[in-house]
Amino acid sequence: MKEKAHGRGTQYCCISHQFFRIATANLNKIAIIYASGVAHLSKYLRQNSPSPNFDRDITTLLEKRVESLSPPLYNGDSSFTYSLLLNAVTSLSYRLRSILLGVDDPHLIGNKHPVNDDFHSEGGTFQTHESTETVMPNAEPMGDTSKEDRPKIVGIYMPPSVEYVVAVLSVLRCGEAFLPLDPFWPNERILSVITSSNVDLIIGSQSSFGKSNLDQLDELHWLVKSISCPVLNFSIEENFQEHCFPTDLAWPCAIENQRTFCYLMYTSGSTGKPKGVCGTEQGLSNRFLWMQGTYPMKGQELLLFKSSISFVDHLQEFLSAILTACVLVIPPSSELKENIYSIVDFLKAYFVNRLTAVPSLLRTILPGLQTHDESRIQSSLKLLVLSGEIFPFTLWEMISTILPKTSILNLYGSTEVSGDCTYFDCKRIPSILKEDMLRSVPIGLPISNCDVVLLGENDASNEGELYVGGSCISRGYYSEFNIMSDRFVKLPQSHGCRDSANACRSQLYFRTGDLAKRLPTGDFIFLGRKDRMIKVNGQRIALEEIEDLLREHPYINAAAVICRNNEAEPLLLEAFIILKDKGRLGEPLIPAIRSWLIKKLPSVVLPNRYIFTESFPMSSSGKVNYELLVGSALALLTKNARDKVGNMDCSNLLQLIKKAFLDALMVEKVCRDDDFFTMGGNSLSAAHVAHSLGIDMRFLYYYPSPFKLCMALLQKRGSCSLHDRLDNCLELNTDRKSNYFSSNLTGNSGSLESKMISKGNDDYYVPSKRLKRGSIGFTSEVDENSPWYSSSILLSSSFSRCNMVSYKEQPAVIDAHQPTWSPNIPRGSRGRMKDFWKVNMESCVDASPLLVVKGSDTYLFIGSHSHKFLCINARRCGSHDHNLYALDYKNHCFVYMLPCGGSVYGSPAIDEVRGVLYVASTGGRITAISILASPFNVLWLHELEVPVFGSLAITQNGTVICCSVDGCVRALDPNGSLVWKKTADGPIFAGPCIPSALPHEVIVCSRKGSVYSFKLDSGDLQWEYNVGYPITASAYVDEHLQLKSEASDSSDRLICICSSSGGIHLLRVNSDFSGDADLPTIDVQEFARLNLPGDVFSSPLMIGGRIFVGCRDDYLHCVAIEIPEQHGT
Repeated sequence: MKEKAHGRGTQYCCISHQFFRIATANLNKIAIIYASGVAHLSKYLRQNSPSPNFDRDITTLLEKRVESLSPPLYNGDSSFTYSLLLNAVTSLSYRLRSILLGVDDPHLIGNKHPVNDDFHSEGGTFQTHESTETVMPNAEPMGDTSKEDRPKIVGIYMPPSVEYVVAVLSVLRCGEAFLPLDPFWPNERILSVITSSNVDLIIGSQSSFGKSNLDQLDELHWLVKSISCPVLNFSIEENFQEHCFPTDLAWPCAIENQRTFCYLMYTSGSTGKPKGVCGTEQGLSNRFLWMQGTYPMKGQELLLFKSSISFVDHLQEFLSAILTACVLVIPPSSELKENIYSIVDFLKAYFVNRLTAVPSLLRTILPGLQTHDESRIQSSLKLLVLSGEIFPFTLWEMISTILPKTSILNLYGSTEVSGDCTYFDCKRIPSILKEDMLRSVPIGLPISNCDVVLLGENDASNEGELYVGGSCISRGYYSEFNIMSDRFVKLPQSHGCRDSANACRSQLYFRTGDLAKRLPTGDFIFLGRKDRMIKVNGQRIALEEIEDLLREHPYINAAAVICRNNEAEPLLLEAFIILKDKGRLGEPLIPAIRSWLIKKLPSVVLPNRYIFTESFPMSSSGKVNYELLVGSALALLTKNARDKVGNMDCSNLLQLIKKAFLDALMVEKVCRDDDFFTMGGNSLSAAHVAHSLGIDMRFLYYYPSPFKLCMALLQKRGSCSLHDRLDNCLELNTDRKSNYFSSNLTGNSGSLESKMISKGNDDYYVPSKRLKRGSIGFTSEVDENSPWYSSSILLSSSFSRCNMVSYKEQPAVIDAHQPTWSPNIPRGSRGRMKDFWKVNMESCVDASPLLVVKGSDTYLFIGSHSHKFLCINARRCGSHDHNLYALDYKNHCFVYMLPCGGSVYGSPAIDEVRGVLYVASTGGRITAISILASPFNVLWLHELEVPVFGSLAITQNGTVICCSVDGCVRALDPNGSLVWKKTADGPIFAGPCIPSALPHEVIVCSRKGSVYSFKLDSGDLQWEYNVGYPITASAYVDEHLQLKSEASDSSDRLICICSSSGGIHLLRVNSDFSGDADLPTIDVQEFARLNLPGDVFSSPLMIGGRIFVGCRDDYLHCVAIEIPEQHGT
């Protein structure tokens, strides 16, 4: 390959020459930064910072600790110049050549005499030193191989580091091929790859940078003791003193007999066994030159090297920096393994300009990018390169919103095509959307010197399987003749290539197995796979490989693995297992099976769930029918859960429950009496346990310890099904003293005031004494017209989050927004709040309260993560098992069940005028159900492809408002059509608020701390206010209180906002506010603030100046507004 190197008149001939030219021209420039200083700061601050504003704290700390700005260097970092790198590569190259020729080296350990058989190539064949068997890379030679040699294989056993970069460049320099050996692989996989590839030498790292004593590679290391080839200990520190070496090593591009391939990378194969791909320098160089020509680097950029060395993209990640005189930042691998969110800290600290990542990684770190300090990354990150997985369109929307100045590329390829063969610049998405609706970002057009052909059935020209040819394709698979002939083929004569006819007849194409469609623009868009190959975090794995390994387990007779790939949620692998001993319980074996697999498979591809069954659904040809297996997964899980609880004795069931606790809490040990929620459990982990055991999640709230849960399940065995109405099974009472649960609203359950603790008497708890209204010391300045001192809300009604108000006699709210208390307070004045009373709930209170007025009595219902869990007069409820249930609360049974495509965290919304119920799920599905007559029927489905955690809201004209975690607020008409869509500055986890007091607005809160008001009819932004802290709860507008001002005839309302950090913020908003640009900003101002002692995830109620909210300090709080005496009504 002869092409001009960027910015120079010299011709590009090989990677080694390009590095030499760049290094000699920039000897004193920093080439690599080992980012140990920032890693230490990040880890320390994340573990010890008491402040919720972590992003602000680390930015401030970085500014104090920076020692250099060009490039950024921090206390504790290590830097390496191009001069040092050049000396190290030259020295190690000579040492490798000497060792491979049989010369001894003082740093060799293990077998110090590598086999030195000559390898040669004749007519496209390879001969190995272990066998004279001929191994052909393909059915016919790949081009002219008469002047090619099979290189020596040098394994590189180390994580991303400066030593790894030096080792790769040195192996390339001495004309051999390198084999990345990821230290994070299971030991068995490493040994299998070493054995199958006939490794001649392994390079290990002895550097002190980022290493621990456990990493020392010596005679006692397991790898040295397990292999027969020699191991070379190498450290960049040695080259600080060692500079003496010959300089007569021939350049790889000048050797007459060129090496057939320059690197060997193992990837999963459809046969169930990993395959070694023989990659070429031509492929690496072509990819580098294409990127440098299309998106050039000028030598001033900073890049991050963070990908695993088992992922082919890591090669371009560091070569693109080192070959262009840029700065490469390498974070410690241990820090990235422990906390993937630390990537955001490195991006901020070093002002990284280019980042290569898989889409799932970006989805994971999005919360870290959505901070108040995101401008630091926005201004520095110029190019984001995504590859290795499907790039969902919704994820692009989120990223482009957070990083509006960043160019985003979507690359497509595989190890067999040198990593990438097509590209798509996301700047072109708007033009494509004019013609096509997209679920995923297109994979685009071929890069330079690559030919991509679409072959479909029945001569379909716009849809089919992708075939790739050109400079990018590899030399085939190492020592696998049959697979080689199947995957590398010549095109049919009816499909030409872009070269001459003679070239096309001899050109081979790699059959990718990927299905794609050609858009009218010529771009390809990925559709799926022909086989059962999947990608997890960019790493390819064949489900057959997992199945083969499972079948090798001594207890397993057969195994089948399926993949659930919802773009809005993490990929899920489920292993179905048939045991050899069918009378044996499978669940107790899961830990042993998982531990056994950990030794053989990378952790990212371990099954997430293990399901034991007696048989698999089979097709007519006698093979496993995977489509039926996917559909029957939930039924099998439920059946197994019932069967195992029904047949288990106490000991086995207790162990199964403890195992479920371990998996959900991710702790090392669980004792029989440990409280699930005391150990860190929450609603999400509780859902995990409930799903694993196949039980209703409420069992866990009633019986939070393994022993109590075990006894409860065994006691009820045979008397009721695990999924029957719990009110019958449990009779809504527990074995705790003085803790009763009533399912009858008409019964006298007693007022919650009997359990209240007033402010100033936190240590005095009188559970039996009934407290009088007003006796707890509410300030005298409160007006007698307050709804708490009048009969203004005596009409039987209920108040719940998001200003949802219901009256017994009317289906719609009538005059609910009419104020009953109107104090006169000038604008600009601030009020105060005080903790009026609180109730000890004995565990975290994340639920939102429900206030019920019945005659002269007022009841407050609230649930906690412990003893107190009240479920009164429930009509419909969501669940974590992806179903919606309609309950007949009088007959204690459910009459309708609907799959929702995901867990239901928010409350369903009912349009009683039209008789329609709406529900949204974490799977991103909105379902409209007609409830006019039984049986109910589904009217329409709307797939958002992004999770929804908050409740839905309905306007008076039937429009449905939905908020999703990508920050989008959508309005849908009663037919499911999109009316308008707006985007907030961060994720939204709570539902919208549509108050009657502000009848034309919908109020939404984002996790980034912003509160928005949108017009209901158009979605236009009315106003925006940021409280400065994350918000995961809904807003609430006090509709019984309005603030007057003598300077104006208009009135104001108070909006209650609760931040996750425990702050209660009251915003004063002009109820006549129209959003006109000429109105002063004082129309939206903070009126009062109070900090509770714990985090708040509960959505508040605010009625007549009193706020009811749950807190993670284990209390339900009642907070009252204090009005100064001079501001009476």
